[in-house]
Amino acid sequence: MVGMKSASLTCAFLFSSAIAIPADWPQWRGPGRDAISSETGLLKQWPKDGPKLLWRIEGIGDGYATPAVAGSRLLLLSSRGVEDESVQAFSVNDGKLLWSTRLGKVGAPDQQPSYPMARSTPTIDGDRLYALSSGGDLAVLETSTGKIIWKKNLQTDFQGKQGKWAYSESPLIDGDLLIATPGGAEATLVALKKSTGELIWKSAVPGADPAAYASAIVAQAAGRKQYVQFLDKGVVGVDAKTGQFLWRYEKTSTGPANIATPIAHNGYVYSTNARRFGAGLVQLHATAQGLSAEEVYFERDAPNTLGGQVLVNGVLYGTNQKGLAAAGFATGKLKWQSETDGPGSVLYAEGRIYLHTEAGDMILAEATPEAYRELGRFTPPGQPKHLRNREMAWSYPVVANGRLYIRDQGVLWCYDVKDSNPR
Repeated sequence: MVGMKSASLTCAFLFSSAIAIPADWPQWRGPGRDAISSETGLLKQWPKDGPKLLWRIEGIGDGYATPAVAGSRLLLLSSRGVEDESVQAFSVNDGKLLWSTRLGKVGAPDQQPSYPMARSTPTIDGDRLYALSSGGDLAVLETSTGKIIWKKNLQTDFQGKQGKWAYSESPLIDGDLLIATPGGAEATLVALKKSTGELIWKSAVPGADPAAYASAIVAQAAGRKQYVQFLDKGVVGVDAKTGQFLWRYEKTSTGPANIATPIAHNGYVYSTNARRFGAGLVQLHATAQGLSAEEVYFERDAPNTLGGQVLVNGVLYGTNQKGLAAAGFATGKLKWQSETDGPGSVLYAEGRIYLHTEAGDMILAEATPEAYRELGRFTPPGQPKHLRNREMAWSYPVVANGRLYIRDQGVLWCYDVKDSNPR
């Protein structure tokens, strides 16, 4: 397989302009949307009871949304009932609430199974913050004050079609553009001028897919810059300049919820379906009509759960139904498997995998293809009681500026994971 020998830690898609400083976590899955942190000087192992808890706050509102962190601020979406979904800013020093701005109502309040609440991660781009509510309210706010600069709604302004569990996408900023996914026949994806909300293009993807629950990435493949998104009926790519539909891969779209962000690397795209259905890799080729997606493999045991995956030196890390697993990106074949903790959400930092399990535990493991090597685990104190049927701890963890942030429903924890005695 040509091009599969790269040892780069980052996926081969372009970084958005949401990058602040290297140790920040300014958007969904970090600076490169790949769940990879470039931060160094972190604890190599955790003490028996876990790293030092700096603060814990509760009552922040409902939601599965992940925080974004830039400088002294942590930004988060939460909801209270179905009438109020808001963006909130907290101080990273003590968790104090700095401001809160309502975006609108919670989307699809009558959804079944019922999980109506905030879902998406805000994107921080300098002094602006871009946020999407579950009801489709897309807003740009001042990061310092929470003042709304402009606002649109994906359903009313673009005739969007949300999924069963409403909108979950985290807005993508790419240069001067904001990319969002209304779903539906007329504007499946849109590119807006980020400063004003002016429509640059809309992409009517064949199939009129409703929006799913993943977030778009930027990819460079087969000579085309494109936006890759996981829709209700499959993974698609559209031209970044015009929105022209380029390709589709449907095999990983057969489960109940298309959630995990695809991984693009060296002309290949990896996508997964939540729970038991599996993971697929396609290679993109240029054709006279645009691009084609040729399946390389479909593997049921490769990392495939809704907590996402991370690619490091040609190895995929993430969870399947049994627990944390490592698999070759080129083959999808397992290199090792932990069988005790079940699904969860992952990120990579300084040679280690951080796992927030659906049961609410935090695990630190070595990112190595050789074997599963655990470096610490703990259970954050005072976890919320999950009241909904089958509800789990679904929020992704964040590492920023020497701190680990964990959210579960209305509770937010901040831990010190900086190594004070580096050797």
